[in-house]
Formats: sequence, structure tokens, C-alpha cells
Amino acid sequence: MISYSDDGARRILNFPAIVPCESISLSTLLPSLISIGIGISGFKSKTHFTNKRNFRNSIRLVEALVVFLQEIHVVDSRFGGSLILCLSELHVIFQKLRFLLEDCTREDTRLWMLMKSEDVSTHIRFLMRGISAVLDVIPFSGLDVDDEAKEVVGFIRNQTMEIDFDVEEEDERIRCKVISILDKFEEGISPKSSDLKRVFRYLGIRSWIDCHLQFKFLHSESGEVSSSSDKRGFRFLRSLMALMIYSRCTLFAAVDKLFAAVDNVGNSVSQQSDESITLTLRMISTLNPDDFRCPISLEIMADPVVLSSGHTYERSSILQWFEAGNFTCPKTGKMLPDLKLVQNQALKRLIKLCCLNNHLVFREPGQRRETSNSIIGENSLAAENAIQLVSSFLVSRLAAGTMEDQVNAAREIHLLTKTSIFNRTCLVEAGAVPPLLSLVCSPFPEMQQYAISCIRNLSKYSKTKTIMVEYGGLEIIVKALNEGSTMKVRQLAACALFYHANVEDNRRIIASIPSAIPGILNLLQDGPDRAKKRTLVMIFTLLLHPENHQKMLRAGLVPLVIHTLKSSRKEDLTADCLAVLANLGEKPDGASAIFEYGALPLILRIFGTSNSKAGREYCVSLLLSLSINNEGDVVPVLVENPSSLVTSLYSVVADGSPWARKKASSLIGMLHSYGEDGSTANRLPREHVFRVW
Repeated sequence: MISYSDDGARRILNFPAIVPCESISLSTLLPSLISIGIGISGFKSKTHFTNKRNFRNSIRLVEALVVFLQEIHVVDSRFGGSLILCLSELHVIFQKLRFLLEDCTREDTRLWMLMKSEDVSTHIRFLMRGISAVLDVIPFSGLDVDDEAKEVVGFIRNQTMEIDFDVEEEDERIRCKVISILDKFEEGISPKSSDLKRVFRYLGIRSWIDCHLQFKFLHSESGEVSSSSDKRGFRFLRSLMALMIYSRCTLFAAVDKLFAAVDNVGNSVSQQSDESITLTLRMISTLNPDDFRCPISLEIMADPVVLSSGHTYERSSILQWFEAGNFTCPKTGKMLPDLKLVQNQALKRLIKLCCLNNHLVFREPGQRRETSNSIIGENSLAAENAIQLVSSFLVSRLAAGTMEDQVNAAREIHLLTKTSIFNRTCLVEAGAVPPLLSLVCSPFPEMQQYAISCIRNLSKYSKTKTIMVEYGGLEIIVKALNEGSTMKVRQLAACALFYHANVEDNRRIIASIPSAIPGILNLLQDGPDRAKKRTLVMIFTLLLHPENHQKMLRAGLVPLVIHTLKSSRKEDLTADCLAVLANLGEKPDGASAIFEYGALPLILRIFGTSNSKAGREYCVSLLLSLSINNEGDVVPVLVENPSSLVTSLYSVVADGSPWARKKASSLIGMLHSYGEDGSTANRLPREHVFRVW
């Protein structure tokens, strides 16, 4: 049996063919070779947008060669070894040709295959010449084939040598047109729409999703090239990406839902009726991407697997769970009869559709996360100018377009602002912030969500924060936090506020808006765990401003955080709750409120059972603050606790961070001092007492 290379991680135009082993038998090799040849013949029915004639000729020759292979019968075993060597070489050639055909018929590589058309034609020529070389040395004298079969082989050999397999004229003409468009971008000039349409018509790029698929592939390829020393190739890829962005925004403003529903999951439009596609879209539109988050990582799943308990998790997350020594289902807590993982392909396809429909990035397992610090067009003048041109175009649509124009422009800005600092810079400098702020409170939910999402992304750019304050943006974001049409809008508004709260003066401004703190606490109360976590981080940031401490206490933060802490089943959420309480507990009124709402037993339980280092250290900070500010009530309770409390404190002294070690040592000192002065001295262990400063 012959094993084939798994091309799931194969780079485009790389052909990792497997050479058959030396001991392979003819009875194994020949059927495998015929099978690959028949597979190559199947590409005849697929659409080739570039190198059409070259692929047509190569497939035709392979088909003829398969007919010959099916007629092979060995009559002289002395030639068996020579024949196996020839067929093994032919097997490698067929594998490479199949890889090349796969690459050139992909939906998302059309533009790249056009730009690499000369390389592709060279590959085809090399492979065809290889077939000719093999046919030259096949030992016909040891085979039982008729003269007609020999004539077929002679014809194939002659054709593989006589056909030029050069770059086709029209491919080269369109390729040069793309280069001229990029030259226009370098000059800071918008290309003619007729030139763009000519290129895309030739490549069969007829919709927004077609254009977006080209962009996604180019982005993936640029990520591979960026790790090499090919800076010129990297810049060229970035220029092509910018071309796709420009065209996507200016030529295909409206997302073609018909294509969006099917293109990204491996189905062609022709395979489904309009009615079935409409039903699919209707179903997808009712789904919430948050429903596809892994219960462990809270990230949208890319490789969902099902446990024997019937629950689904992201593969990498559940494997980490098992590696940590857990053999239970995280959701049910029940012991698993086995650790078998079953891939949920149906769910994966559904997640892809839902991500595409909601314009979210779906990352295949192992795909590197796109960093927000990447700069599209790094050292590429064409890319930089193209993004600046498209930024001005989108802002003009936001300011003066129809409602449909505004929605489409906001959608594109949402996508652009997710990808790089440079994109955000261009959009802010083009004046995108004021019109986006005016659309945040739109009566249309879709417009509202795109606008606040853009504001959230742009708020990562330092210059945006100043502009926001100038245009009253913080008040508008707070209004969206309280009155957003959906929970998603409210969460996005909270994220935007978090980025602004990183500026010290903005912490005071945000908290001074009357509805800001109530809106934040409402989100903490009503939001899903993911929103609660982000809200707690924002609350912690706001508490860094001293004036906000009393405002948070008066608004009822303490009982709400304690309630969240009691209901939390995730250690990272628990740690964030404890961090907020520890911050509040640094002041006497905060410590008193925490004690009065009965948090002490809960803190002790978490300290004794938590595996989170951060959570345990925040517990130490809280216990020390409560002991200092409520000594008469708290310290006796701590002293009455089993000696495991002090043992746990010693473990923090030994292994904790510097600030936690100091607090744990101080708390141990308080407990021992109480033991020496009070009536419970015999209950405190005296061993291992030491100080760390």
C-alpha cells in the first residue's frame, strides 16, 4: 500500500510527493498510478482561469497514458525491476501534477495563480518533459502490448516534447494589467474601475466573497513569506492584498449573501438551489457566534471534538485538560469512561458559515493568530497608498451615502480596523471617527453593531482617544452601553470604554458620566461569562483612579462582585473577581463592605481549594486587608480555622510573587501575634516562621 503526503499544511506550489519504496510490487504500484491518473482526469471538468491551454493539454496526455497503463501485462520477469523504476518515477510526476492542479483550481488562489502563471507553466513543462523521459526508457520488450499501444506512447512522448507549455498570451496581458494597477497605487492614483473589472472578469471574481477569499489566501501566504528573507515577495503580497481590499470596497460594496453562504465550506453555488441557499442563510442568521465558544477557552472553536459524555470542546483545550491530570468532563464533572475524541465535522462547517456570515475570522487549527501590530503594506508604497485611498472612499460613504452605503462602509471599516495599526491610522486621519460616532445610536441594529465595533477597534489607536473626547464620544459609547439594541452592542461598547480607560484622565471622565457605572454593573450582572471577565478588567482599571472608589461602592459593586464570585465556575473569572475585591479592600470602607456582605468564608474556601496562583495571591491580599481593617472580627475567625490556612500562607511565602510573599508574611505575623496575646495561642502552629524582608 502506498501512503500519500498529507497536504493539509502544504504550502501553495509546493509538491511533497512520496517516492514509492524500492520493494514495492508491480501489483501495488500500477493500480495506484492508474488511480492518480484517473484523479488527474477529473480536473478536466473543473474551471481553470489561468494556463487553460497548458492544463488542457497535460490532462489530455495523462488520460491517454492511463489507457496505456491499463493495458500493461508483464511477460518477461527480467524486465520487472526496470518497469517498476519507470513507473515509480511516473508515480512521483503524477503526484506533483495533481498537487499543481489542486492549487490552480482553488477558489481562493485565482489572483495569485495569475501572478505566478510563468512559474506554473514552467512546472507543467518540467513535469511533461519528465513523462517523456520515462517513456523513453520503458522496457517494451518485456511487455505484452500491441502496436497500437506503442503508437499511443510514441504520440504522448512526442507531444510532451513538442508542446511549448509557455505562458499564455492572455494570462500575461492580464498579469501586466494588474502590475499597472499596482503602479497607479504607488503614484497615489485610483485605478480605473474598467481596468479592475477586466481583471476580475477574466479571473471569474464576481462578488464580494470571491474578492474576500483572494484576500484571505494572500494574507495567509504573506504570513508564511514574512518568516523568510524574501522581503520583496512579502511586499508584493501585501500590495496584492491592498488591491483586494480596494476592489472589495469600491466594486463589491454589497456582500453577496448567496456566495457567502456556501463558498467558504467547499460547496459551489451550482450545487445548491436558490431556495436551499435561502433556507441555509435564514438558519445561519439566527445563530449566535458566542454559542460556538469552547466552554474551557471561551474562544470560537476551530477544531471541535465530542467526548464520550456528549459535550463538545476545542481539541487543544480538552487535551490540555487531560494533560493536567483531569479525566472528567469539564461541564458535568463526571468521570469519563474513555478519553476518545470524535471530530465534529458538521459543527465545524456550521461554525465556518456562521463566522463568515458575521464577518468573523475563522482560524484553522494551527493557523497563527493575526497580530494587531502587523502593518499592512510594510515597506510597500502601493499597499499604503491603496489603503489611504480606500479609507477616504469609505469615510465619504459614511458621511454622505445612503443607509445601505453606510452599512457597507461600516462593515468594511470593521474588517480593516481588525487587521493592523496602519489601517486604523489611515481611517482616523481620513476622518472616520465623527461619522461613526453619529451612527452608534442608529435605530438599525446592524448599523449600530458595525459602528460600535469600528469605534472599539479604532480606540486601540492613541490618537483616536483624543478625538473621541473632543467629539463627546465617551458619552455616546456609554449610551450604547446602556441602550444598545443587543447584548453584543453593549459588550462592544464596554470594550471601547476599556481602551479609553487606559488613559488616566479618561478614568475620571468615564466615571463622571451619570449612567456609566450603572451600565457597567448591569453588564457584569446580565452578561455572559466572557463579558463579565472583560467588565471586571475594566472596573479594575477604573478603580485605579482614587475618586472612583467611592462611586463604585455607592453603586453596589461589592455585592455584585461577590455574587459573581459565588456563581463562577472558571478560575480566570474567579481571579478577576478577587482582583477587584482586593483593590476595593485596600481602603477601610471597601474592606468593611466586603466583610459586611459575608465574603470572608467564601474567600477562605477559595484560598484553600483554588489551583490558580493569581486567585490565591488575591485571596491573601484580601485576607490581610480584612484583618487590618476589621481585626476584631476577622482575625479570630482566621485563628479558629484549621492549621491548613497557615500552611497555605507559607506556600505563598515560598512560591508567590514578591508582593504576595510580603502580604502573606504580614498576615502570618498578625495571626501569631494574636495567638500570643489572645486565648487561642495553642491553636496556631509555630513551625516555619520566617520573614521575607
